[in-house]
Amino acid sequence: MGEISQDAVERYLEENPCFAKEYFDKKLRVEALGVIFKNSHAGVQTGLSLPEMTQVEESAVCLELLQCMQDEAGSAEQMAHRALQRLAQLLQADCCSMFSCRARNGIPEVASRLLNVTPTSKFEDNLVAPDREVVFPLDIGIVGWAAHVKKALNVSDVKKNSHFSDFMDKQTGYVTRNLLAVPIVAGKEVLAVVMAVNKISAPEFSKQDEEVFSKYLSFVAVALRLQHTSYLYSVESRRSQILMWSANKVFEELTDVERQFHKALYTIRTYLNCERYSIGLLDMTKEKEFYDEWPIKLGEVEPYKGPKTPDGREIIFYKIIDYILHGKEEINVIPSPPADHWTLVSGLPTYVAENGFICNMLNAPADEYFTFQKGPVDETGWVIKNVLSLPIVNKKEDIVGVATFYNRKDGKPFDEHDEHITETLTQFLGWSLLNTDTYERVNKLESRKDIAQEMVMNLTKATPDEISSILKFKEKLNVEVIEECEERQLLAILKEDLPDPRAADLYEFCFSDFPITEHELVKCGLRLFLEINVVEKFKVPVEVLTRWMYTVRKGYRPVTYHNWRHGFNVGQTMFTLLMTGRLKKYYTDLEAFAMLAAAFCHDIDHRGTNNLYQMKSTSPLARLHGTSILERHHLEYSKTLLQDESLNIFQSLSKRQFETVIHLFEVAIIATDLALYFKKRTMFQKIVDTCEQMQSEEETIKYVTADPTKKEVIMAMMMTACDLSAITKPWEVQSQPMMDRSKKDELPKLQVGFIDFVCTFVYKEFSRFHGEITPMLNGLQNNRVEWKSLAEEYEAKVKVTEEEAGKQEEGASDGKAATDLGGSAEDKKSKTCLML
Repeated sequence: MGEISQDAVERYLEENPCFAKEYFDKKLRVEALGVIFKNSHAGVQTGLSLPEMTQVEESAVCLELLQCMQDEAGSAEQMAHRALQRLAQLLQADCCSMFSCRARNGIPEVASRLLNVTPTSKFEDNLVAPDREVVFPLDIGIVGWAAHVKKALNVSDVKKNSHFSDFMDKQTGYVTRNLLAVPIVAGKEVLAVVMAVNKISAPEFSKQDEEVFSKYLSFVAVALRLQHTSYLYSVESRRSQILMWSANKVFEELTDVERQFHKALYTIRTYLNCERYSIGLLDMTKEKEFYDEWPIKLGEVEPYKGPKTPDGREIIFYKIIDYILHGKEEINVIPSPPADHWTLVSGLPTYVAENGFICNMLNAPADEYFTFQKGPVDETGWVIKNVLSLPIVNKKEDIVGVATFYNRKDGKPFDEHDEHITETLTQFLGWSLLNTDTYERVNKLESRKDIAQEMVMNLTKATPDEISSILKFKEKLNVEVIEECEERQLLAILKEDLPDPRAADLYEFCFSDFPITEHELVKCGLRLFLEINVVEKFKVPVEVLTRWMYTVRKGYRPVTYHNWRHGFNVGQTMFTLLMTGRLKKYYTDLEAFAMLAAAFCHDIDHRGTNNLYQMKSTSPLARLHGTSILERHHLEYSKTLLQDESLNIFQSLSKRQFETVIHLFEVAIIATDLALYFKKRTMFQKIVDTCEQMQSEEETIKYVTADPTKKEVIMAMMMTACDLSAITKPWEVQSQPMMDRSKKDELPKLQVGFIDFVCTFVYKEFSRFHGEITPMLNGLQNNRVEWKSLAEEYEAKVKVTEEEAGKQEEGASDGKAATDLGGSAEDKKSKTCLML
């Protein structure tokens, strides 16, 4: 049998397709596929174009690209390079290239990433290093236009295309005739543009070439999208870490902006992805001191003509903090940096501070506008390549500094994502200045408050002469200074000059301060402390107690009612409730000491107005204290006195005892706010009801003292009883100051209502609680009778006056009616004739 020619075999197979298919399936498919899966390069000849390839060979190409995607999962560029090699072969293109898409300074651009890829070229030769990139904005070149319109472009003659740029041809000497450009898109974002250049076997790329190009670029698109997704994840991860750690450090440091910035920026250094960064802090002075302006006004110094910040400040960097992350980590702080320092010499930080722009610069040393140092900036040999500079802006939109980042670690230029991350950081740092500003303002306010307190204390604090008017040590001990006296001597002198408590009725609920001078009331107050035996027990220095008592007196303003006399009366009533009313048995000596002192101080520095007035007038006190405005002011004033060691009558107490005293001051003084009275009276009534059922005094004492809260409720009601005690005094005592008030005719009715609505409950319940306090209830009821009588007299007078006024109106009405009907005598006379 003779040899059969290849043409005859091909003709037979074409004429018998069914036989050809059966034979292929039986003999060749398994063998061919086995070879393909064993070796992806098998069966694919170099130089074959797509029309020359069999289906098996094309499948081998696809499998090869899939295998490459698996092997080069970490490098989308290597996978793209393999795909471009095959595309150059399949399309019979002279070469292929890939341009990555990004944005800098808000402007999108394309940059060469793989250039002149041929079927046999090496990856290392085609990969473009970051410092050798060719960058186009989207309005220059066909590649940029393809990225802009996001559509494939098949250009048969580039010279006839208005978007073509011959820049690269001039740089390389290459001549571009035709090209095929396809953008790779992820959502609405263009990741890259792939280009096939110069069809070899035809004058232009065909429709079939476009289909093949798009088909095989699917592999590249998958790789680029995976890489882009991974990059975005890294970006967001870095952003969250930067915000979390900077927030952590920002709130650790509130005292100083430099320390605040330094802590935050140093902590997040590993997430910034750069080799070096510096922070330039700007002088925030907006107006010069007058003595700094004198040389300028006298012509001795030229006025400043340099750049200024948007808010008009001279651009002066008072400190540079340089963070070195390449090689050995290091931080350099440069106070008052010279203008030729490498961080400032380029002029970029000044430009950013002047205009507030974000500047992202590629190959910065080659820039013509800014003069970056082209060689190493220091002994480490480090050089500047790419730069990203941003302003740090506070909440007032003032530029407080400039952050500049140098050289991305992967060698690529900073992109829009780097801009977003660093902008987020600088915005956060700028806004965080609100913390330090607030802290500084609070400190200044605290200092002003301390100064004001010092000034007030200087005016109200008892003078040595005032102290000696009570402690007459000069006369009795013949010494000039009180420091020469022993404590026991001073105590003896004090006891001698103080009034007798029984003679002054200090133990009586009916006590009246009218016959006693304000100076003598100070002595009476000192006597009360001696009577409860706390001076010697708690080692209160006599001089300190005297100075405190006199200072409290001076702390009361000369207002109509809430003056020193009222303050003393409340203190005396507290003493009487404790001693005469026998409520002392529920309290320790220290608690009684604190309660008596708080009672004396409860209205100190009262302004003569109420809380409602303070709120409506939006006074400083109302802005400072939201509730119980005046009461909280009295409390703060009292605590301020105790901060002065020469006025601290509790100075010998332990820390825990002093804290107890301050707590009791708070409870006692705040309790005098009548707005809180209705909240506590039900609780007090329940305590009284329970105690009334007790069989013995010991049982009652145990019930009350076992629970500190019950003691506080009783103490709070005691303060209310003391504060209102003027209404329980004998009629001739309590009515006199009342009658001096305006609208005294209407006062009796108001007093009756006040007694019924507020006061009766207080003294009725205390009388039930302790029978010894009944005199206060009796005094209240007697006064109610008097006020009621005055109110009825006033109402009777008003009624008589109203009746008389009614009769007068009625008579006037009758006269008017008669006049209207009959007219007057004059009206009856003729206006023209006179009757004789």
